[in-house]
Amino acid sequence: MRIDVTWLAMALKNTLRNRRRSLVTVAIAATGTAAALLGAGFAQYTYQSLAESAARDTGHVIVAAPGGFDGIDDTPLQHGLQGGPALARQLLARSGVRRVLPRLQFSGLLSNGEKSEVFVGTGVDPAQEFAVRGPFIKVIAGDLLEPDAARPGIVLGKTLARSLGAAPGNVLTLLSTTTGGSLNAVDVTVTGVVSSGFAELDKRMALVDLATAQGLLATDRVSTLGVYLEALDDSAATAAALRGTFGKRYEVRDWRDLAQVYASVRGLYDRIFGFLGVIVLVIVLGAVANTLAMAVVERTREIGALRAMGTTPREVMRLFTVEGMALGATGAALGMLGAAGIGVVLLAAGIQMPPPPGRTGGYPLDIVITPAMYAAAGIAVTVLAGIAALAVSRKAAHRSVVEALAHV
Repeated sequence: MRIDVTWLAMALKNTLRNRRRSLVTVAIAATGTAAALLGAGFAQYTYQSLAESAARDTGHVIVAAPGGFDGIDDTPLQHGLQGGPALARQLLARSGVRRVLPRLQFSGLLSNGEKSEVFVGTGVDPAQEFAVRGPFIKVIAGDLLEPDAARPGIVLGKTLARSLGAAPGNVLTLLSTTTGGSLNAVDVTVTGVVSSGFAELDKRMALVDLATAQGLLATDRVSTLGVYLEALDDSAATAAALRGTFGKRYEVRDWRDLAQVYASVRGLYDRIFGFLGVIVLVIVLGAVANTLAMAVVERTREIGALRAMGTTPREVMRLFTVEGMALGATGAALGMLGAAGIGVVLLAAGIQMPPPPGRTGGYPLDIVITPAMYAAAGIAVTVLAGIAALAVSRKAAHRSVVEALAHV
């Protein structure tokens, strides 16, 4: 649609004819735009936090032996990864790979001599494991595992520690089944108590160094190698490249394949905020349509005069469409400014959201501000306002000149 300066100036002046009505329309568009951006910004922050948590927990890309992701083993580590150190060196030599962490998953009983509890353990490399987990593991008491400690240590989830009455310095006994099918036990000293943020995980979580776990299970295998990259966005491409390199020798997945919580929350939020966004856009559409419909009725005789002077119906509709787009664009701009301002205020205020289901701690109410999201919202509101104006002016623009001039 070509718009010359004369028509644009006329349309902008028309929006000021009834300033109160235009102001209400702009306010509704601004409020709707800000609400949509705040909802989308909060959802984006939640997605980013969950993605970072999931990727740090497993690695951006995870490598296992064939069948290693199925979780169906007749004996411990039946589908374990052989030759982990050599494979880790091969992965570290690739461009963009920052760390490669071995992990050994196992389970059994943890006893204090009077009471035993089932645990789900992970053998880790202490020198790297807690560096990548960062803020996603919270130390409640004691310290994390030390590399090359003189005695085997263990870090417990807070609920498991409370159930056993364990505290840093206490000695517990780990009991598990070796890869050969026999029972084995090892004494470990509690070095620390932590919270993962997930209530169910804290009931069973036990972390020991990799050598202790391999000694308990009498194996040199590991369950997986977690590959950490320079950038999270490179996960899918790196996983695809590794599949091409390894073929059927190893199974390769990226963090999204194992992040069930991330997928569930994203699916839920997409539906909730998508539905709310549609409602907001419909409200903005209705407000602009109502304003322009009243203007069309009031200016029917004016439309007839324009038609009598040679103005075509298409030019009349273009005039009202520009008016609608001007109102929508003004409201969208104010809404974007409002959303950005509220986002900054929330960031400074440090407001905490209550813990979601299954979690033990809240999280900050932060709003992500991205130029792409703001540009999309501004364009959507402006275009929808123009479409609404076009629809309500179409009938009046095609009325006969005589009928329009006789309108009362």
